Amino acid sequence: MSIHFFSSHKTLSSLSSFSSPRTPSTPSSPAFSHTFSEAMVEENIANAATMIKKWDMNSPSITKLTSLFLHNRKEAKEFLKCVKDLRCAMHYSVSEHSTSDKLVLAQNLMQTAMKRLEHEFYQTLSRYRDELDADSISLGRSSDGSSSYVGDEDENGSVDDDELRRTGETLTEMGRISQLAMADLKAIADVMIGCGYGKECIKIYKLARKSIVDEGLHQLGIEHFKASHVQKMNWEALEHMIKNWLTAVKIAVKTLFSGEKFFCDHVFSASDKIREACFCDITQEEALNLFKFPELVAKSKKSAERIFQLMELHNMLNVLFPEIELIFNSEATSAVKLQALSSMHKLGDSVRAIISDFESTLHKDSSKTQAVGGGIHQLTRSVMSYITSLGEHGNILADIVADHPPPCTSSFPESYFESPSSHNSRGSAVSLHLAWLILVLLCKLDRKAALYKDVALSYLFLANNLQFIIEKVRTSVLKHLLGDDWLCTHAKKLKQYALNYETMAWNKVFSSLPERSSSPVPPEVAKDCFRRFSAAFEEAYVKQTSWIVPNRKLRDELKASIAKKLAPAYREFYDEYRVILSGEKIFGIVGEIWT
Repeated sequence: MSIHFFSSHKTLSSLSSFSSPRTPSTPSSPAFSHTFSEAMVEENIANAATMIKKWDMNSPSITKLTSLFLHNRKEAKEFLKCVKDLRCAMHYSVSEHSTSDKLVLAQNLMQTAMKRLEHEFYQTLSRYRDELDADSISLGRSSDGSSSYVGDEDENGSVDDDELRRTGETLTEMGRISQLAMADLKAIADVMIGCGYGKECIKIYKLARKSIVDEGLHQLGIEHFKASHVQKMNWEALEHMIKNWLTAVKIAVKTLFSGEKFFCDHVFSASDKIREACFCDITQEEALNLFKFPELVAKSKKSAERIFQLMELHNMLNVLFPEIELIFNSEATSAVKLQALSSMHKLGDSVRAIISDFESTLHKDSSKTQAVGGGIHQLTRSVMSYITSLGEHGNILADIVADHPPPCTSSFPESYFESPSSHNSRGSAVSLHLAWLILVLLCKLDRKAALYKDVALSYLFLANNLQFIIEKVRTSVLKHLLGDDWLCTHAKKLKQYALNYETMAWNKVFSSLPERSSSPVPPEVAKDCFRRFSAAFEEAYVKQTSWIVPNRKLRDELKASIAKKLAPAYREFYDEYRVILSGEKIFGIVGEIWT
């Protein structure tokens, strides 16, 4: 069943919009030219009448139910040529003020022809709906995105069947069918637009193609996004929707919108204005909805754990934007590009706000909970885990924070700016942000260390936590971002913490042994020295039995350092006065550890 969108007739005044017909080469005599042209007009109208009436939609013949382009492609080419010739004849008749009867006949024939072409256009779009989906269309595209549709056409606007047959050997059957269909649609559109029936052609096209785009996005799981709905969603449901969007948008841009753009440009290549307006009407509403989703997510509740999904959304838009810009490259579709940009900017704002909020929360942490035995504080674990995760998204984060340095970089040591990453402005921006967050953490740990009543334990706490931070940096992507200079600087600080711990925890033990002297110490003095040493050692040992050093390397280094300072002096003094002390029970723990 045919559908008709145009009015029952076109006024003769519309002929003024026709382009000039091709003028045949004739002798210079005006009389001969006039006679020759009049003869051509009559011949063109007569030929057109025969062909058009044969395929009249109101004809009782079998052709009413038959597709012209399926029935005989050669005859379809002849039909299009007759319509073009009829258009030229009408244009000439108007310019020469020919009799109105001839124009009326030609106009009626044109109306009949347009109804047939409208029917063929609609039927081709419907019949090959599956073959004209985005995937199939892409089969006819070359690697640079240009058309590989054969020929494409001869001078009459139709594809050469032999050429199609040869090229078809390298295509799948579906690809070959889609090429034929696209060539037919383009040929029909060219003729209808050229004859002043572009609006009718466009209405049919938009009706058929918009439903394909809408259905394609629906199959990808894209629904109509509402701000109120997104705001009320729980995080688990929203996270699932984000994952689906990340998959769907890639297909939508690279296949659905790209394919539709290619298809529209091909069919309506005769008019830039028409193809741009047509593509806009088909895709803009759904594209705006698709690219608005990230902005709605960015405006939803902010929390530290959501930052990674926001960065993934930002990255996807950033990666796809060159293609979005290429596809929606007209003034008519500029709103789509602006929406994609707006979503990227809002996502960037949200990511930076979350990082700022994270830093603020760290500053405000007032917990007085102490890590048992000076071990790793839970704040250290959680903050470093978060910073490491941020580092793993460093390439994405770089685009977001490149022009937004941390708030107080002036307080950084010079070494923060000497890492290899500083040669890359994007990488440097990420490095500075992450280094700043670690510095804030270290400052917070300094305050937590002050909560310990034992100064030695506070230094052990700082050493343990700094060792944990250094190890986290050294074994993760943070090493590349922060650089060797950062590691070297903080390794020196760790050594200082360890030395301070040794001094405060073991200084009493070290000082209990007398300095080496050339003159012997009286027996009672020697016994008193050993008693004081043993008591000091046992006191230090017992006190530290509840202290912990989780990192094996640090633990071994501390033991070795203390032993290196203590054992030689103890053994030397003990060996010298072994006989005097043989009756003393003063060795206890000392004997177990150092002898």
